[in-house]
Amino acid sequence: MTERDRAVRILVGTRKGAYVVTGDPKRQRWKVGPVAHGGKDVFQVAADPRHPGELYAAVNSDFWGPSVQKSRDWGKRWREVATPLTPLAKDRKNPFEEDPAHPSPRPLRNLWRFEPGLPEEPEVLYLGADPHLLFRSRDRGASWEPIDAINKHPDHEKWSPGAGGACLHTILVDPRDPQRLYVGMSAVGTFRSEDGGLHWSPKNRGVETPFLPERFPETGQCVHHVVADAADPDTFYRQDHGGMYVSHDRMDRWVRIGKPLGDDFGFCVASAPTAPGRAFFVRLDGEARTTGEGHFQVHEWNDRKRTWRKLLSPKEFPGHFGVHREGIATDALETPGIYVGTTTGQLFVSPDTGESWQLVPYGFPGIHSVQVASPTAG
Repeated sequence: MTERDRAVRILVGTRKGAYVVTGDPKRQRWKVGPVAHGGKDVFQVAADPRHPGELYAAVNSDFWGPSVQKSRDWGKRWREVATPLTPLAKDRKNPFEEDPAHPSPRPLRNLWRFEPGLPEEPEVLYLGADPHLLFRSRDRGASWEPIDAINKHPDHEKWSPGAGGACLHTILVDPRDPQRLYVGMSAVGTFRSEDGGLHWSPKNRGVETPFLPERFPETGQCVHHVVADAADPDTFYRQDHGGMYVSHDRMDRWVRIGKPLGDDFGFCVASAPTAPGRAFFVRLDGEARTTGEGHFQVHEWNDRKRTWRKLLSPKEFPGHFGVHREGIATDALETPGIYVGTTTGQLFVSPDTGESWQLVPYGFPGIHSVQVASPTAG
């Protein structure tokens, strides 16, 4: 394997474009670029590990609307591919007028999340959008089909948006069964399908809604992000408006774990493929929406021991930092790295699972999302 093949690529979506940040295998030196989609909100840049070099960007614009952008060469060149409910840019007229040739059954406000299918389905790709919309592509983004059991759910019109909009922001596929899917929506909650999206069941038992009259409703939870544990596909870690949770039974029941931290509000959570049984949260003060205690901080949850560990001391990186729901990621190396992007443009990196931290020496626009495309362990 060459040095280039072993490179770690951090994919950064920001308020003003998409960035690919390439690091050496030791994750000590970083090169920023290529940069694309300048001036546009990029909510996510996602790699498709089944097709090395292929990236997808969820590009949003108040003027031109949302568009799916794709690169086949690690972000050097991009082109617009099919965007659900929307004609390609070359076919659009006035962006403020409905095109009779391309009527939209529901306005598509923003694109939020791409999720590749399993290796045995190399052409399948999922996309989550606002308002509470889910799509599937069977041809690597060339076309999209709506998943109507979500998009036309009987309660769809009753679902409320979170502060960030009516976003379908989390999509998970069970690695053992492509028919078992999970989604998370603000401010609706998490749902599971056992039949490839034909039917969905809400899965929010045990999750509190401190902002509603009913504390534990079936739906109405403002889930911020959910990840699965690498070693146990039945275990999930969840960051909610109302706290931090874990489930060990495919989301049938959630147990709150964040109370020992005091205010366990936050937006993001990650779990490393080579660090099973551990999850990483960025705790925020609920009122300020910034890291507390006057410094940057990340907390590690050890699910086996059911204990918390704070990964940074107050002397490191003083200040108050905000993060968005996609603002933390991990890689798949033998000693996994942790990557956190902030709303003020800092990109923090730990090459050793939180034991030490560095700041990438570059001022990014406010960061929406961080993902990693890297070689796997070994």
